[in-house]
Amino acid sequence: MRLLLTAVLLLTPVFAQTRETGEINGAQFLIEMPETWNGTLLVYCHGYSGAPGRFNSEKPSAFSVLTQTGAAVIQSGYAAGGWAIEEAVNDTQALVRHFVAKHGKPKQVYVFGHSMGGFLTMTLLEKFPTTYHGGLALCGPLAPASWFMTRHPFDYRVVFDYYFPGELPPPDQVPAEYKGGAEESARILALLDRNEAKAAEVRRFSMIKNNKDLAGTLVFFTLILQELQQRAGGSAFGNRSTVYQGTSDDNALNDGVKRYDADARAAEYLHRFYTPNGRLTRPMLAIHTTYDPLIPAAVPNYYADLAARAGSGHLFSQRYVKADGHCTIPVGEIVRGLLDVQRWAQEGQGPR
Repeated sequence: MRLLLTAVLLLTPVFAQTRETGEINGAQFLIEMPETWNGTLLVYCHGYSGAPGRFNSEKPSAFSVLTQTGAAVIQSGYAAGGWAIEEAVNDTQALVRHFVAKHGKPKQVYVFGHSMGGFLTMTLLEKFPTTYHGGLALCGPLAPASWFMTRHPFDYRVVFDYYFPGELPPPDQVPAEYKGGAEESARILALLDRNEAKAAEVRRFSMIKNNKDLAGTLVFFTLILQELQQRAGGSAFGNRSTVYQGTSDDNALNDGVKRYDADARAAEYLHRFYTPNGRLTRPMLAIHTTYDPLIPAAVPNYYADLAARAGSGHLFSQRYVKADGHCTIPVGEIVRGLLDVQRWAQEGQGPR
């Protein structure tokens, strides 16, 4: 089977020939079909969103151009918003089954996605190796959900609260009415700007470059903690045994930081959705920007170590792009990544 056409790198805005929308078990979906299907199926997983995805059959997706290669492109909106790993896995698999029943069995199936969708790419490759032939994880937190959510959303908030107590809701009990948003981010930014010495300590700990990125990240992480508390029935995070490091006075930080206990049931939920095992049988390429305030570029190193320990390190590769921002990966790099994954799956030659 021929590879995706490299001419797609030119990315001329040509629309898919046909688009189908519908709903399966409460999850909307979009199927984009080329005029002549070559048997390649590309399954896209979207990132974290407060609400389920919605689709319009009259509007092409951001990846409809890929149908010009002869591939079909499908994506589920998931039946729930938030950290909807449980729903997204079930809904994506249901959509693949629907596609097969209607259009026939694909020759090759590749999964790709941004942010939480990159996490889902990892999850689907591990859980359904007979469905997918390879995956492209874009700017994803490729590590156990419990580890990432503790070390980043939770710890960032704990350290911020040490320097700025009471300015944001407590990380273990974010009120249901908390809305976050642009106005809240602006308030936190003004607070940081007025207290530069303290803001610099939080930036130093989080490795976030500027106050604007820090403010937006802190507010967004507070909303994630809120949603996880509602989803899991409590706070999944504790720091009784955590030693914090990275500020100019770590002794004072560790003496003064507030300590929390995790709710066991909530922690178990986050462990189930999802803790990777690193046992790949299909190739996965990860691409990240070198500066990402939400999911630092070094996070997927966790999965590289995990895959190596599981004996499948030869099936995982990483690539970086020299860019700032969360998921600001040029479309050309995404296409290049898909080409490399397809070549890797078909010819056994990993990315160079």
